[in-house]
Amino acid sequence: MITKEQTIEIMKTCEDPELGIDIWTLGLVYNIEIKEETIKVTMTFTTPTCPYGPLMLEELKSKLEQLGFKEAEIEITFNPPWQPSEEVKEMLGVA
Repeated sequence: MITKEQTIEIMKTCEDPELGIDIWTLGLVYNIEIKEETIKVTMTFTTPTCPYGPLMLEELKSKLEQLGFKEAEIEITFNPPWQPSEEVKEMLGVA
């Protein structure tokens, strides 16, 4: 069975092209549910109008399927809206 830790490592390879930081470190992933060979990820974007949103979703879904999931569902939510952590703010130079 694929573990949550393996899934997180994959998420760390999916970058937001605009910011150059991975979706896990950015805190865009809100929830991960693994049931046997399926995964459901609840995540957000930095803004509702993120131009790279569809690209990031396709990359993440493809990588999760390559990891071995037969079905990868990704749900997008903007509740709550994304707020960068202090660490991310420092990485972006806005702290």
